[in-house]
Amino acid sequence: MSTLSTRERVLWILGALVVVLYALLPVAWIVSLSFKPAADLSNKSFLPTNWTGGNYTLLFDMSDTGAGQLFLTALRNSLGICLIATFIAVVLATFCAYAIARLDFPGKKLILSSALAVAIFPVVSIVTPLFNLWRSIGLYDTWPGVIIPYLSLTLPLSIWTLSAFFREIPWEMEQAAQVDGATSWQAFRKVIVPLAMPGVFTTAIIAFFIAWNDFVYGISLTSTERARPVPAALSSFTGASQFEDPTGGIAAASVLVTIPVVVLVLLFQRRIVAGLTNGAVKG
Repeated sequence: MSTLSTRERVLWILGALVVVLYALLPVAWIVSLSFKPAADLSNKSFLPTNWTGGNYTLLFDMSDTGAGQLFLTALRNSLGICLIATFIAVVLATFCAYAIARLDFPGKKLILSSALAVAIFPVVSIVTPLFNLWRSIGLYDTWPGVIIPYLSLTLPLSIWTLSAFFREIPWEMEQAAQVDGATSWQAFRKVIVPLAMPGVFTTAIIAFFIAWNDFVYGISLTSTERARPVPAALSSFTGASQFEDPTGGIAAASVLVTIPVVVLVLLFQRRIVAGLTNGAVKG
């Protein structure tokens, strides 16, 4: 095993620092904007000249001039819709991936290819016919009307990820459980699923991130606060008055919406990395 020279190590560290700075600079800029008052937004300096928490206060202000009702309602919609879509996608993907990994049946490769095709299909091309269909059957501007399209984003990736995990689990363990008297369902529930939990957990987090960050479905399939998620609601933000620039409030909302994602990654980063690397060992 070759070791890196001092020069190579320094180059790798410098390259990593450049990538980290490139990735974090937009985040730092948004955080800076969130602390700038409306009069300071035209200031070209990176840091605010007059720090203020008014943009964050505005998000929880339930008065007519505040954005509390819009933001908190959208936050509730996003949490509920994304959690439900993630749960359904992971449950369905678990059964589908198990069948693909364990059973031999015609069309197995076609299912995986179809899942991949759905995952890379442009969302914009689906929105218009889906908009017309949802309005005609009464799903427009409802939670189910957003959850169902979110499954088209989360389910294909979940199937691909979980099928790799199920292929790694030794077939002999399931057979041993059946020899001991367990039914196929009991062997799946008590042996296979616990062994695949790192992959299921990783898949659930990734699926939640995908649903949480969606904008196109949220803005196209909702029109009121009844089902509008946070990314779509941010485009409707206004200042405290019609003459005030809402950039600071939008930046503050973006920071608050990003916090759950950052917390999840920090808490479960080891599981995420372990799950992704374990699932990548075998195709």
